[in-house]
Parts: sequence; C-alpha cells; structure tokens
Amino acid sequence: MSPLIRGLTIALWALPLFFGIFALVSRQLIAGIVFLFLITLYGVVWLWCRPSYFVVYRNYVEIVFPGWRRKIPMQDVSSIRIISNDAFQQEFGWAMRIGVGGLWGGFGWLWTYRRGFLEFYISQLDNFVLIERVTEKSVLITPENPGQLVEAVEEAIA
Repeated sequence: MSPLIRGLTIALWALPLFFGIFALVSRQLIAGIVFLFLITLYGVVWLWCRPSYFVVYRNYVEIVFPGWRRKIPMQDVSSIRIISNDAFQQEFGWAMRIGVGGLWGGFGWLWTYRRGFLEFYISQLDNFVLIERVTEKSVLITPENPGQLVEAVEEAIA
C-alpha cells in the first residue's frame, strides 16, 4: 500500500471511531446508526471490493478477495505490462473512478478519457500492471511484485 493510500485509510478509520465514541458518550441514536452504517460499509469493502492477492494459473489469473474470487481466462488476455502513473496518464488521459476510493486503495471501474472503461484494483499509485483483454474490459492492478506477475502471465500465455 502506498503511503498516501495508507494515510487516507487511517484517516477514514477515524470516522467510525468518532461516531462510535460520540454515540456512547452522547447517547445519540443517529450517531450510533451512522457508526453501524460505516462499520458495515467498511466490512463490505474489505470482503468484496479489496483484493487480497493475485495468483497465476496455467489457464487463468485469479484475483482473490476475502469473500470471493475473480478469474481472468488466459485466452482472453491480449497483453500484460507494467505501466507507470505518468505513462498511464499519457496513454489513457484523465480518469474518473466509479467505485471505492481511499479505503485500502481504489477498486471498481475507471472511466478514462481516451480508452473508456476499465476495471481497477489498486493499492499503489505507480507501477500498475495492465491486463488488456480481448472480450472484456482491461484490468489495472497493483500486485506486490509486478514483474513476477507479468512474467508468470507471459509464460502461461506462451
């Protein structure tokens, strides 16, 4: 996780903490409801939006979330490469996130000015891995070791 995203995640955790303490001290029902809503929302993000790790198999790349798994078939991968933040901005133009942002990273869809929609699951702000697909949206991820993942996928494709 990049320092900026880590800092934002820590700051966002102050919200439910604030509402929880406020609800206990002031006995305000609405603060308690907000606390429960935030904790539920953070749990949903943790379980279903934030990937834990990526695994390369012979036939597919698997994005593993605590609550589910996403498979990208190798026959659907047209290319895979590491792309820097600057190169991404030059190639894709400005982007707008549709999904979760800030809490453990950014996850969901990314609409880009030059290339339209792609899926993204990032916790770093540079050294992305771009998986371009034949039939579906391209996928942007930030694995712990981008070079190793790219190499493993290239071997599986070949």
